[in-house]
Amino acid sequence: MSSKLNQRFVLAPVVAMLALFALAACSVPRDGGGQGGVHDPYEAQNRKVHAFNRGIDRAVIRPLAGSGGGAPEIRQSIGNFGANLNEPRDAVNRLLQGDLVGVGRSTLRFVYNTTLGFGGLFDVAADFGLPADETDFGETLHVWGVPEGAYQELPILGPSTERRTAGRVVDLFLNPLDYVIPKPERYYGTAARVAGRIGDRGRFGGTVDSVLYDSEDSYSQSRLIYLQNRRFDLAGEGGAIPETDFTDPYEDLYAE
Repeated sequence: MSSKLNQRFVLAPVVAMLALFALAACSVPRDGGGQGGVHDPYEAQNRKVHAFNRGIDRAVIRPLAGSGGGAPEIRQSIGNFGANLNEPRDAVNRLLQGDLVGVGRSTLRFVYNTTLGFGGLFDVAADFGLPADETDFGETLHVWGVPEGAYQELPILGPSTERRTAGRVVDLFLNPLDYVIPKPERYYGTAARVAGRIGDRGRFGGTVDSVLYDSEDSYSQSRLIYLQNRRFDLAGEGGAIPETDFTDPYEDLYAE
């Protein structure tokens, strides 16, 4: 066990450095992002991935999301459990961002929900005035001044950017729980987060369907929605829009 932990501790900074080197080569537009602030030099490849993701959604995710029957509370509890296991990772990212208040919030949320919320099945911390405030290493890179890079669409994971994709890789090694929870139990959180996202697909079913299947160009529509929402979450980077004018189903579906 100790040798595996040591390997992970050594590997984490190596992966972080590789991600930063990859970001140094991020595609940066000369004109500030093109029309509407969209920088998508990989559009041809992205559209192929988008078509693949639509097929997966139609064949697998949408049917699963629609088969929940009368158990939305159970799905919500499963999603809460998975989100609670991510709170220590959020605390690490808040620390790297220099946000000590955020570190305290994530820590208290984890303690309250784990002890009083039956292992995180219930979000009692929100009732105590500590609502969820998720973050990731992509946001940490934003705080450090790393540019957004080009838009990407990833298989299964969906919309992203070069910076966010690099952040996803580093996030795999930032959760302190991964270093103390044995491997079989460690996968419970992953399974819970997947189930929670399928539940989110059901909750936002009408909106997602209108984007993926009813819009004239579902790729352009989902790209615009994702970028606007992500930039809004990152304090208005690249021209945010008012929160009242925008609702994004993809944030709950694809963000970690």
